[in-house]
Amino acid sequence: MSDLLLSRRASLQWLGGAAMASAMPVFAQNSVQAASPARRLVSLSGALTEVVYLLNAQNLLVGTDTTSLFPEAAQKTTKVGYVRQLSAEGLLSLKPDAVVGTSDAGPPVVLDQIRQAGVRVALVKAQHNWAEVQEKVKVVGRETGRVAEAEKLLALLDTQWSAVQAQVAKAQRKPRVLFVLAHSGSPQVAGRGTAANALIQYAGCVNAIDQFDGYKPLTAEAMASAAPEVIINTTQGIEALGGELAFWKRPELALTPAFAKKALVTLEASHLLGFGPRLPTAVQALHMRSLQWVA
Repeated sequence: MSDLLLSRRASLQWLGGAAMASAMPVFAQNSVQAASPARRLVSLSGALTEVVYLLNAQNLLVGTDTTSLFPEAAQKTTKVGYVRQLSAEGLLSLKPDAVVGTSDAGPPVVLDQIRQAGVRVALVKAQHNWAEVQEKVKVVGRETGRVAEAEKLLALLDTQWSAVQAQVAKAQRKPRVLFVLAHSGSPQVAGRGTAANALIQYAGCVNAIDQFDGYKPLTAEAMASAAPEVIINTTQGIEALGGELAFWKRPELALTPAFAKKALVTLEASHLLGFGPRLPTAVQALHMRSLQWVA
């Protein structure tokens, strides 16, 4: 199943590039089609931006947030800032007629200002499950006028998701893992109610920290008590800490079973935590790499 990752080219082949290029009036026949598909779209979510590209609607993008890093072409789009610290003035200067994002976007007053300016705002609730991914595909399909293509993409993703979950269910072992967030400031560990916790469970692992919600500072006491067999981090987080060698020099980690083997699993942040169309491959990678460390 190593070939699960959707390339844009492969996805377009699946969606039927020839059909998309034709002038067939598919959209008008679909009752859930947006009344007026966006001509100028701003995406406030890396996952939603990925869907825009998979639906071949990137020509509509006039701006994205700073989490929109994949595919590589998205890095060249005009950036409107960090998703939780948006500016109405900067975003509206791009003259969008629609904005897509998640419930993480904000602050709320800025979103209200955008709506008051007559811009349609479509937000997907961040709930860290497969239904969230499905809704992201549907929303982008509606807002870009590509409902039929979105339905085909969703069918493909659902098939991938079912296959990965079946693979995870066959595992005889549930590695005890811990996610460390270290993009800036002091490292923190992920508890309940986080995207990391949901991903850990989907990957057939056990979160070594389940005594609290959200994130808390990484401490020697917490690490000794958690006793993770494997540490999970983002590639950006490891880079921020100075690389793997520097990461393992942290004294808190020496108190963990993971330290003996230097058991570390890393993935790019948006892939690991974005809950977008690459979620099946993120879950598969975390599942397989974690099992390799405890074999």
